[in-house]
Amino acid sequence: MNPDSTTAAATPFTTPWGTLDLTRFPADPRERLRAWDASDEYLLRHLAGEADSAAGAATELAGRRIAVLGDRWGALTTALAPYEPVQISDSHLGRQATRENLARAGAAVDEARLLTTRDEPPARIDVLLVRVPKSLALLEDQLHRLAPALHPGTVVLGTGMVTEIHTSTLELFERILGPTRTSLAVRKARLILCTPDPALRPGPSPWPHRYALPPDIGPASGRTVVNHAGTFCAERLDIGTRFFLAHLPTPAPGDRVVDLGCGNGVVGTAAALAGPGAGLVFVDESHQAVASAEETFRTNLGPDAPAEFLAADALAPELFAPGSVDLVLNNPPFHSHQATTDATAWRMFTGARRALRPGGELWVVGNRHLGYHVKLRRLFGNCQLVAGNPKFVVLRAVRR
Repeated sequence: MNPDSTTAAATPFTTPWGTLDLTRFPADPRERLRAWDASDEYLLRHLAGEADSAAGAATELAGRRIAVLGDRWGALTTALAPYEPVQISDSHLGRQATRENLARAGAAVDEARLLTTRDEPPARIDVLLVRVPKSLALLEDQLHRLAPALHPGTVVLGTGMVTEIHTSTLELFERILGPTRTSLAVRKARLILCTPDPALRPGPSPWPHRYALPPDIGPASGRTVVNHAGTFCAERLDIGTRFFLAHLPTPAPGDRVVDLGCGNGVVGTAAALAGPGAGLVFVDESHQAVASAEETFRTNLGPDAPAEFLAADALAPELFAPGSVDLVLNNPPFHSHQATTDATAWRMFTGARRALRPGGELWVVGNRHLGYHVKLRRLFGNCQLVAGNPKFVVLRAVRR
């Protein structure tokens, strides 16, 4: 069984500092995915076990500057709230979950301590806790950013499920921070224990990466794409997006066009190139992706070209009024960390239907086997196959 997909968003999370009732954001009772896993448990118990008791650990942590990197749903930040940790997260949804979980636990929600991966990191860190991300590139970039804040006495602890920690993961800690070893596995989770070495000179982060698009994909042919660490397919154009680019609609002047789940922004940038005069909005839940989209757009259309760039949960009602959008372009993900789920796609589709004006269109590219046409017909009452190949389909649904 996948430890990330066991039942119960409402399952209590028992820690050495008390029991917490944690939730993901947005909570979806159909999915029943936990907001924590065995790796979060293992790290917290290790912190407490260093002093043989939770009370002793409190003495060890009190007054120390704690940073939590990559806390997926706020489990670590909420458990350690009495010590006022700084959370550093790439995920808008993860930050929203942290706010909710801190409030559930009766802890103060200090926005100044909820940083994104694009914010200036703390100047000094005494305890660095790392929930290993799915993206090795994001881990590399963030370790580079945080290394100057560490000192020889900094405690560095990483955690993840055994399927998430590889030799390459350990090599990054070793190369950027210092000597690294791993713990024994407990309930399929493992710890990374690293000792900072101030003599190391790992150099600057290699991110962001840039590459030129191929010559046969429409208006964006040969254009430059900018990818910050952690952005989907940061080294090359993925085949689904390539297929989508070859079949994009041309926006009309004055249209409000949303690149939903924008990633590096290549789809929205192509739409802007094809339809001068359209207003582009780039939306993603990843702060790294939004930064990538902005740089991709500015590189190709100039620093003053009008566009909006939002880290948000799909087409959030507080950001997109009903009938305020003419065209939505979408390549939805079908994973949430290690769990396979259609919840994100469904939220994107329902948000698009609400935000689109009558006659407005949602264009979607997806793997053929995912059956998005069924969901779109159920939601919009119509769905047209625009193009297809053995692996992908491009679908069009019209708001009636």
